[in-house]
Amino acid sequence: MKRSQIKYTNPVLPGFYPDPSITRAGEDYYLVCSTFEYFPGVPLFHSRDLIHWKQIGHVLDRISQLDIRNCGSSDGIYAPTIRYHDGMFYMITTDVRGRGNFYVTAADPAGPWSDPVSVPFGGIDPSLMFDEDGKVYVTAQQGAGYDSHIIQYEIDIATGAALTEPVVIWTGDGGPWLEGPHLYKINGMYYIMAASGGTAKEHREIIGRSHSPYGPFEELAEPILTHRGIEHPIQYLGHADLIEGPDGGWWAVFLGVRLGEDGYGVLGRETYLAPVSWNENGWPMIDNNDGTVGLEMCVSERSDVQGKGTERSDSSVKEAVQETGHTSGRHEFDQSMLPYDLVFLRNPAEHSWSLEERPGWLALRGQPAGLSDAGQTAFIGRRQQQINSEWSTLLELEAQEDGAEAGLCVRMNERAHYEVGMIRRDGLPLVFARLTVQGQSQLAAEVPVSGSAGSVYLKISADHQEYCLLYSMDGEAWTRLAVGPAYELSPQAAEGNAFTGVVVGIYAAGNGREQTEFAYFDWFEWRA
Repeated sequence: MKRSQIKYTNPVLPGFYPDPSITRAGEDYYLVCSTFEYFPGVPLFHSRDLIHWKQIGHVLDRISQLDIRNCGSSDGIYAPTIRYHDGMFYMITTDVRGRGNFYVTAADPAGPWSDPVSVPFGGIDPSLMFDEDGKVYVTAQQGAGYDSHIIQYEIDIATGAALTEPVVIWTGDGGPWLEGPHLYKINGMYYIMAASGGTAKEHREIIGRSHSPYGPFEELAEPILTHRGIEHPIQYLGHADLIEGPDGGWWAVFLGVRLGEDGYGVLGRETYLAPVSWNENGWPMIDNNDGTVGLEMCVSERSDVQGKGTERSDSSVKEAVQETGHTSGRHEFDQSMLPYDLVFLRNPAEHSWSLEERPGWLALRGQPAGLSDAGQTAFIGRRQQQINSEWSTLLELEAQEDGAEAGLCVRMNERAHYEVGMIRRDGLPLVFARLTVQGQSQLAAEVPVSGSAGSVYLKISADHQEYCLLYSMDGEAWTRLAVGPAYELSPQAAEGNAFTGVVVGIYAAGNGREQTEFAYFDWFEWRA
């Protein structure tokens, strides 16, 4: 008898949602991702079937938990791990330029979550493992490049205090950047799993096992997940976490990147889902260049812990209509709080934004720091989730001060962003487009607005090759001001670390000083 099949689309969380970690409480799954310089930190998603995910909040939503006011791009929050144990949820992570490694707890995953509890010994990408004998292990990465290795120690989960000294337990497969480790106990064996090779074309997930949590670990000779060296629409696979379902079937969540034909992608690292099959030798396998992970998935609705792989049949197929990654939507700003899919660039400055200043509008007050500065900028955005997309808004800029500026921005980091907006100069409103590439800003266009009009419709549209910056005075007839190359907003074009993807949002800027008046946005709309 053939099993029922279920069809779904990868990525299950499209856009910049990297380093996923997952846990289960009964029949409920919870998933978290890295957020780097964006606030609130660590989005939290809920699902009953691993495919349909709904964001229910953020884990780090107040400055006492996360202070990244002066955080540079691709700094901040790295690689969270979420675990559920004995009625309590735990999220452990790294604030790389601030607090270091810490965890927070909550009885209800929707919050509130506790203030941070620090753990010692440094490193990044810490993970928690609760053993059957009551011991709690922190497993973390230390070292850089080819010197990367995994350390482990025990803590008092009530205080975070170390109960043992750290021990190096694994050096991986000889590749650079052994990171994102997780320790599991499955069928009496301890499995250590981590990413290797760096989060690019050599990225892979490797695994070892032992009868002891400290090893020595027998290493599987091949990765359990990779697409390195093959032509495939999904690349950079790795940084995985395993989960067992209520039915005994196993799954993995992990990051991947959709690269275009030109070898770059602006969306960043996204969250993917695939079934795990256990081979006859007791190793979990996801996709070792065998084509298991695809953009369109058709897999067994129930996986067998000791199964021989994923069944592929056209019979009894169920189509999954996914809730995450809506291709279009509109925020009207008529609620008492911001939608969960909107994030600030770093902690917002006090009194820099409001939903009450003008009901039904989002008000932003320009700050001294601008889009090219690593400071508190008045920016609220949403992840770009599909390549062919457009975003629009209606802006009213009532401020009369010279230099007051607001608009729509598509952002990779401080050195790469494009914006279209309105600015006051010599008391007059001007519509402009600006392109910042490799840290150099260029005013691409500037158009006087007739009279003293302070309102304008703004739009940014995107395809594989470019971002187009447009404006309209009536919302019907659009004028193109400038075009910026998509490649320059990709992680592949960035100098140094570029762990994020494009975020598109609305902003206000004071160009060196805090503005006394607000810019108002009536709505924010996106389509793909």
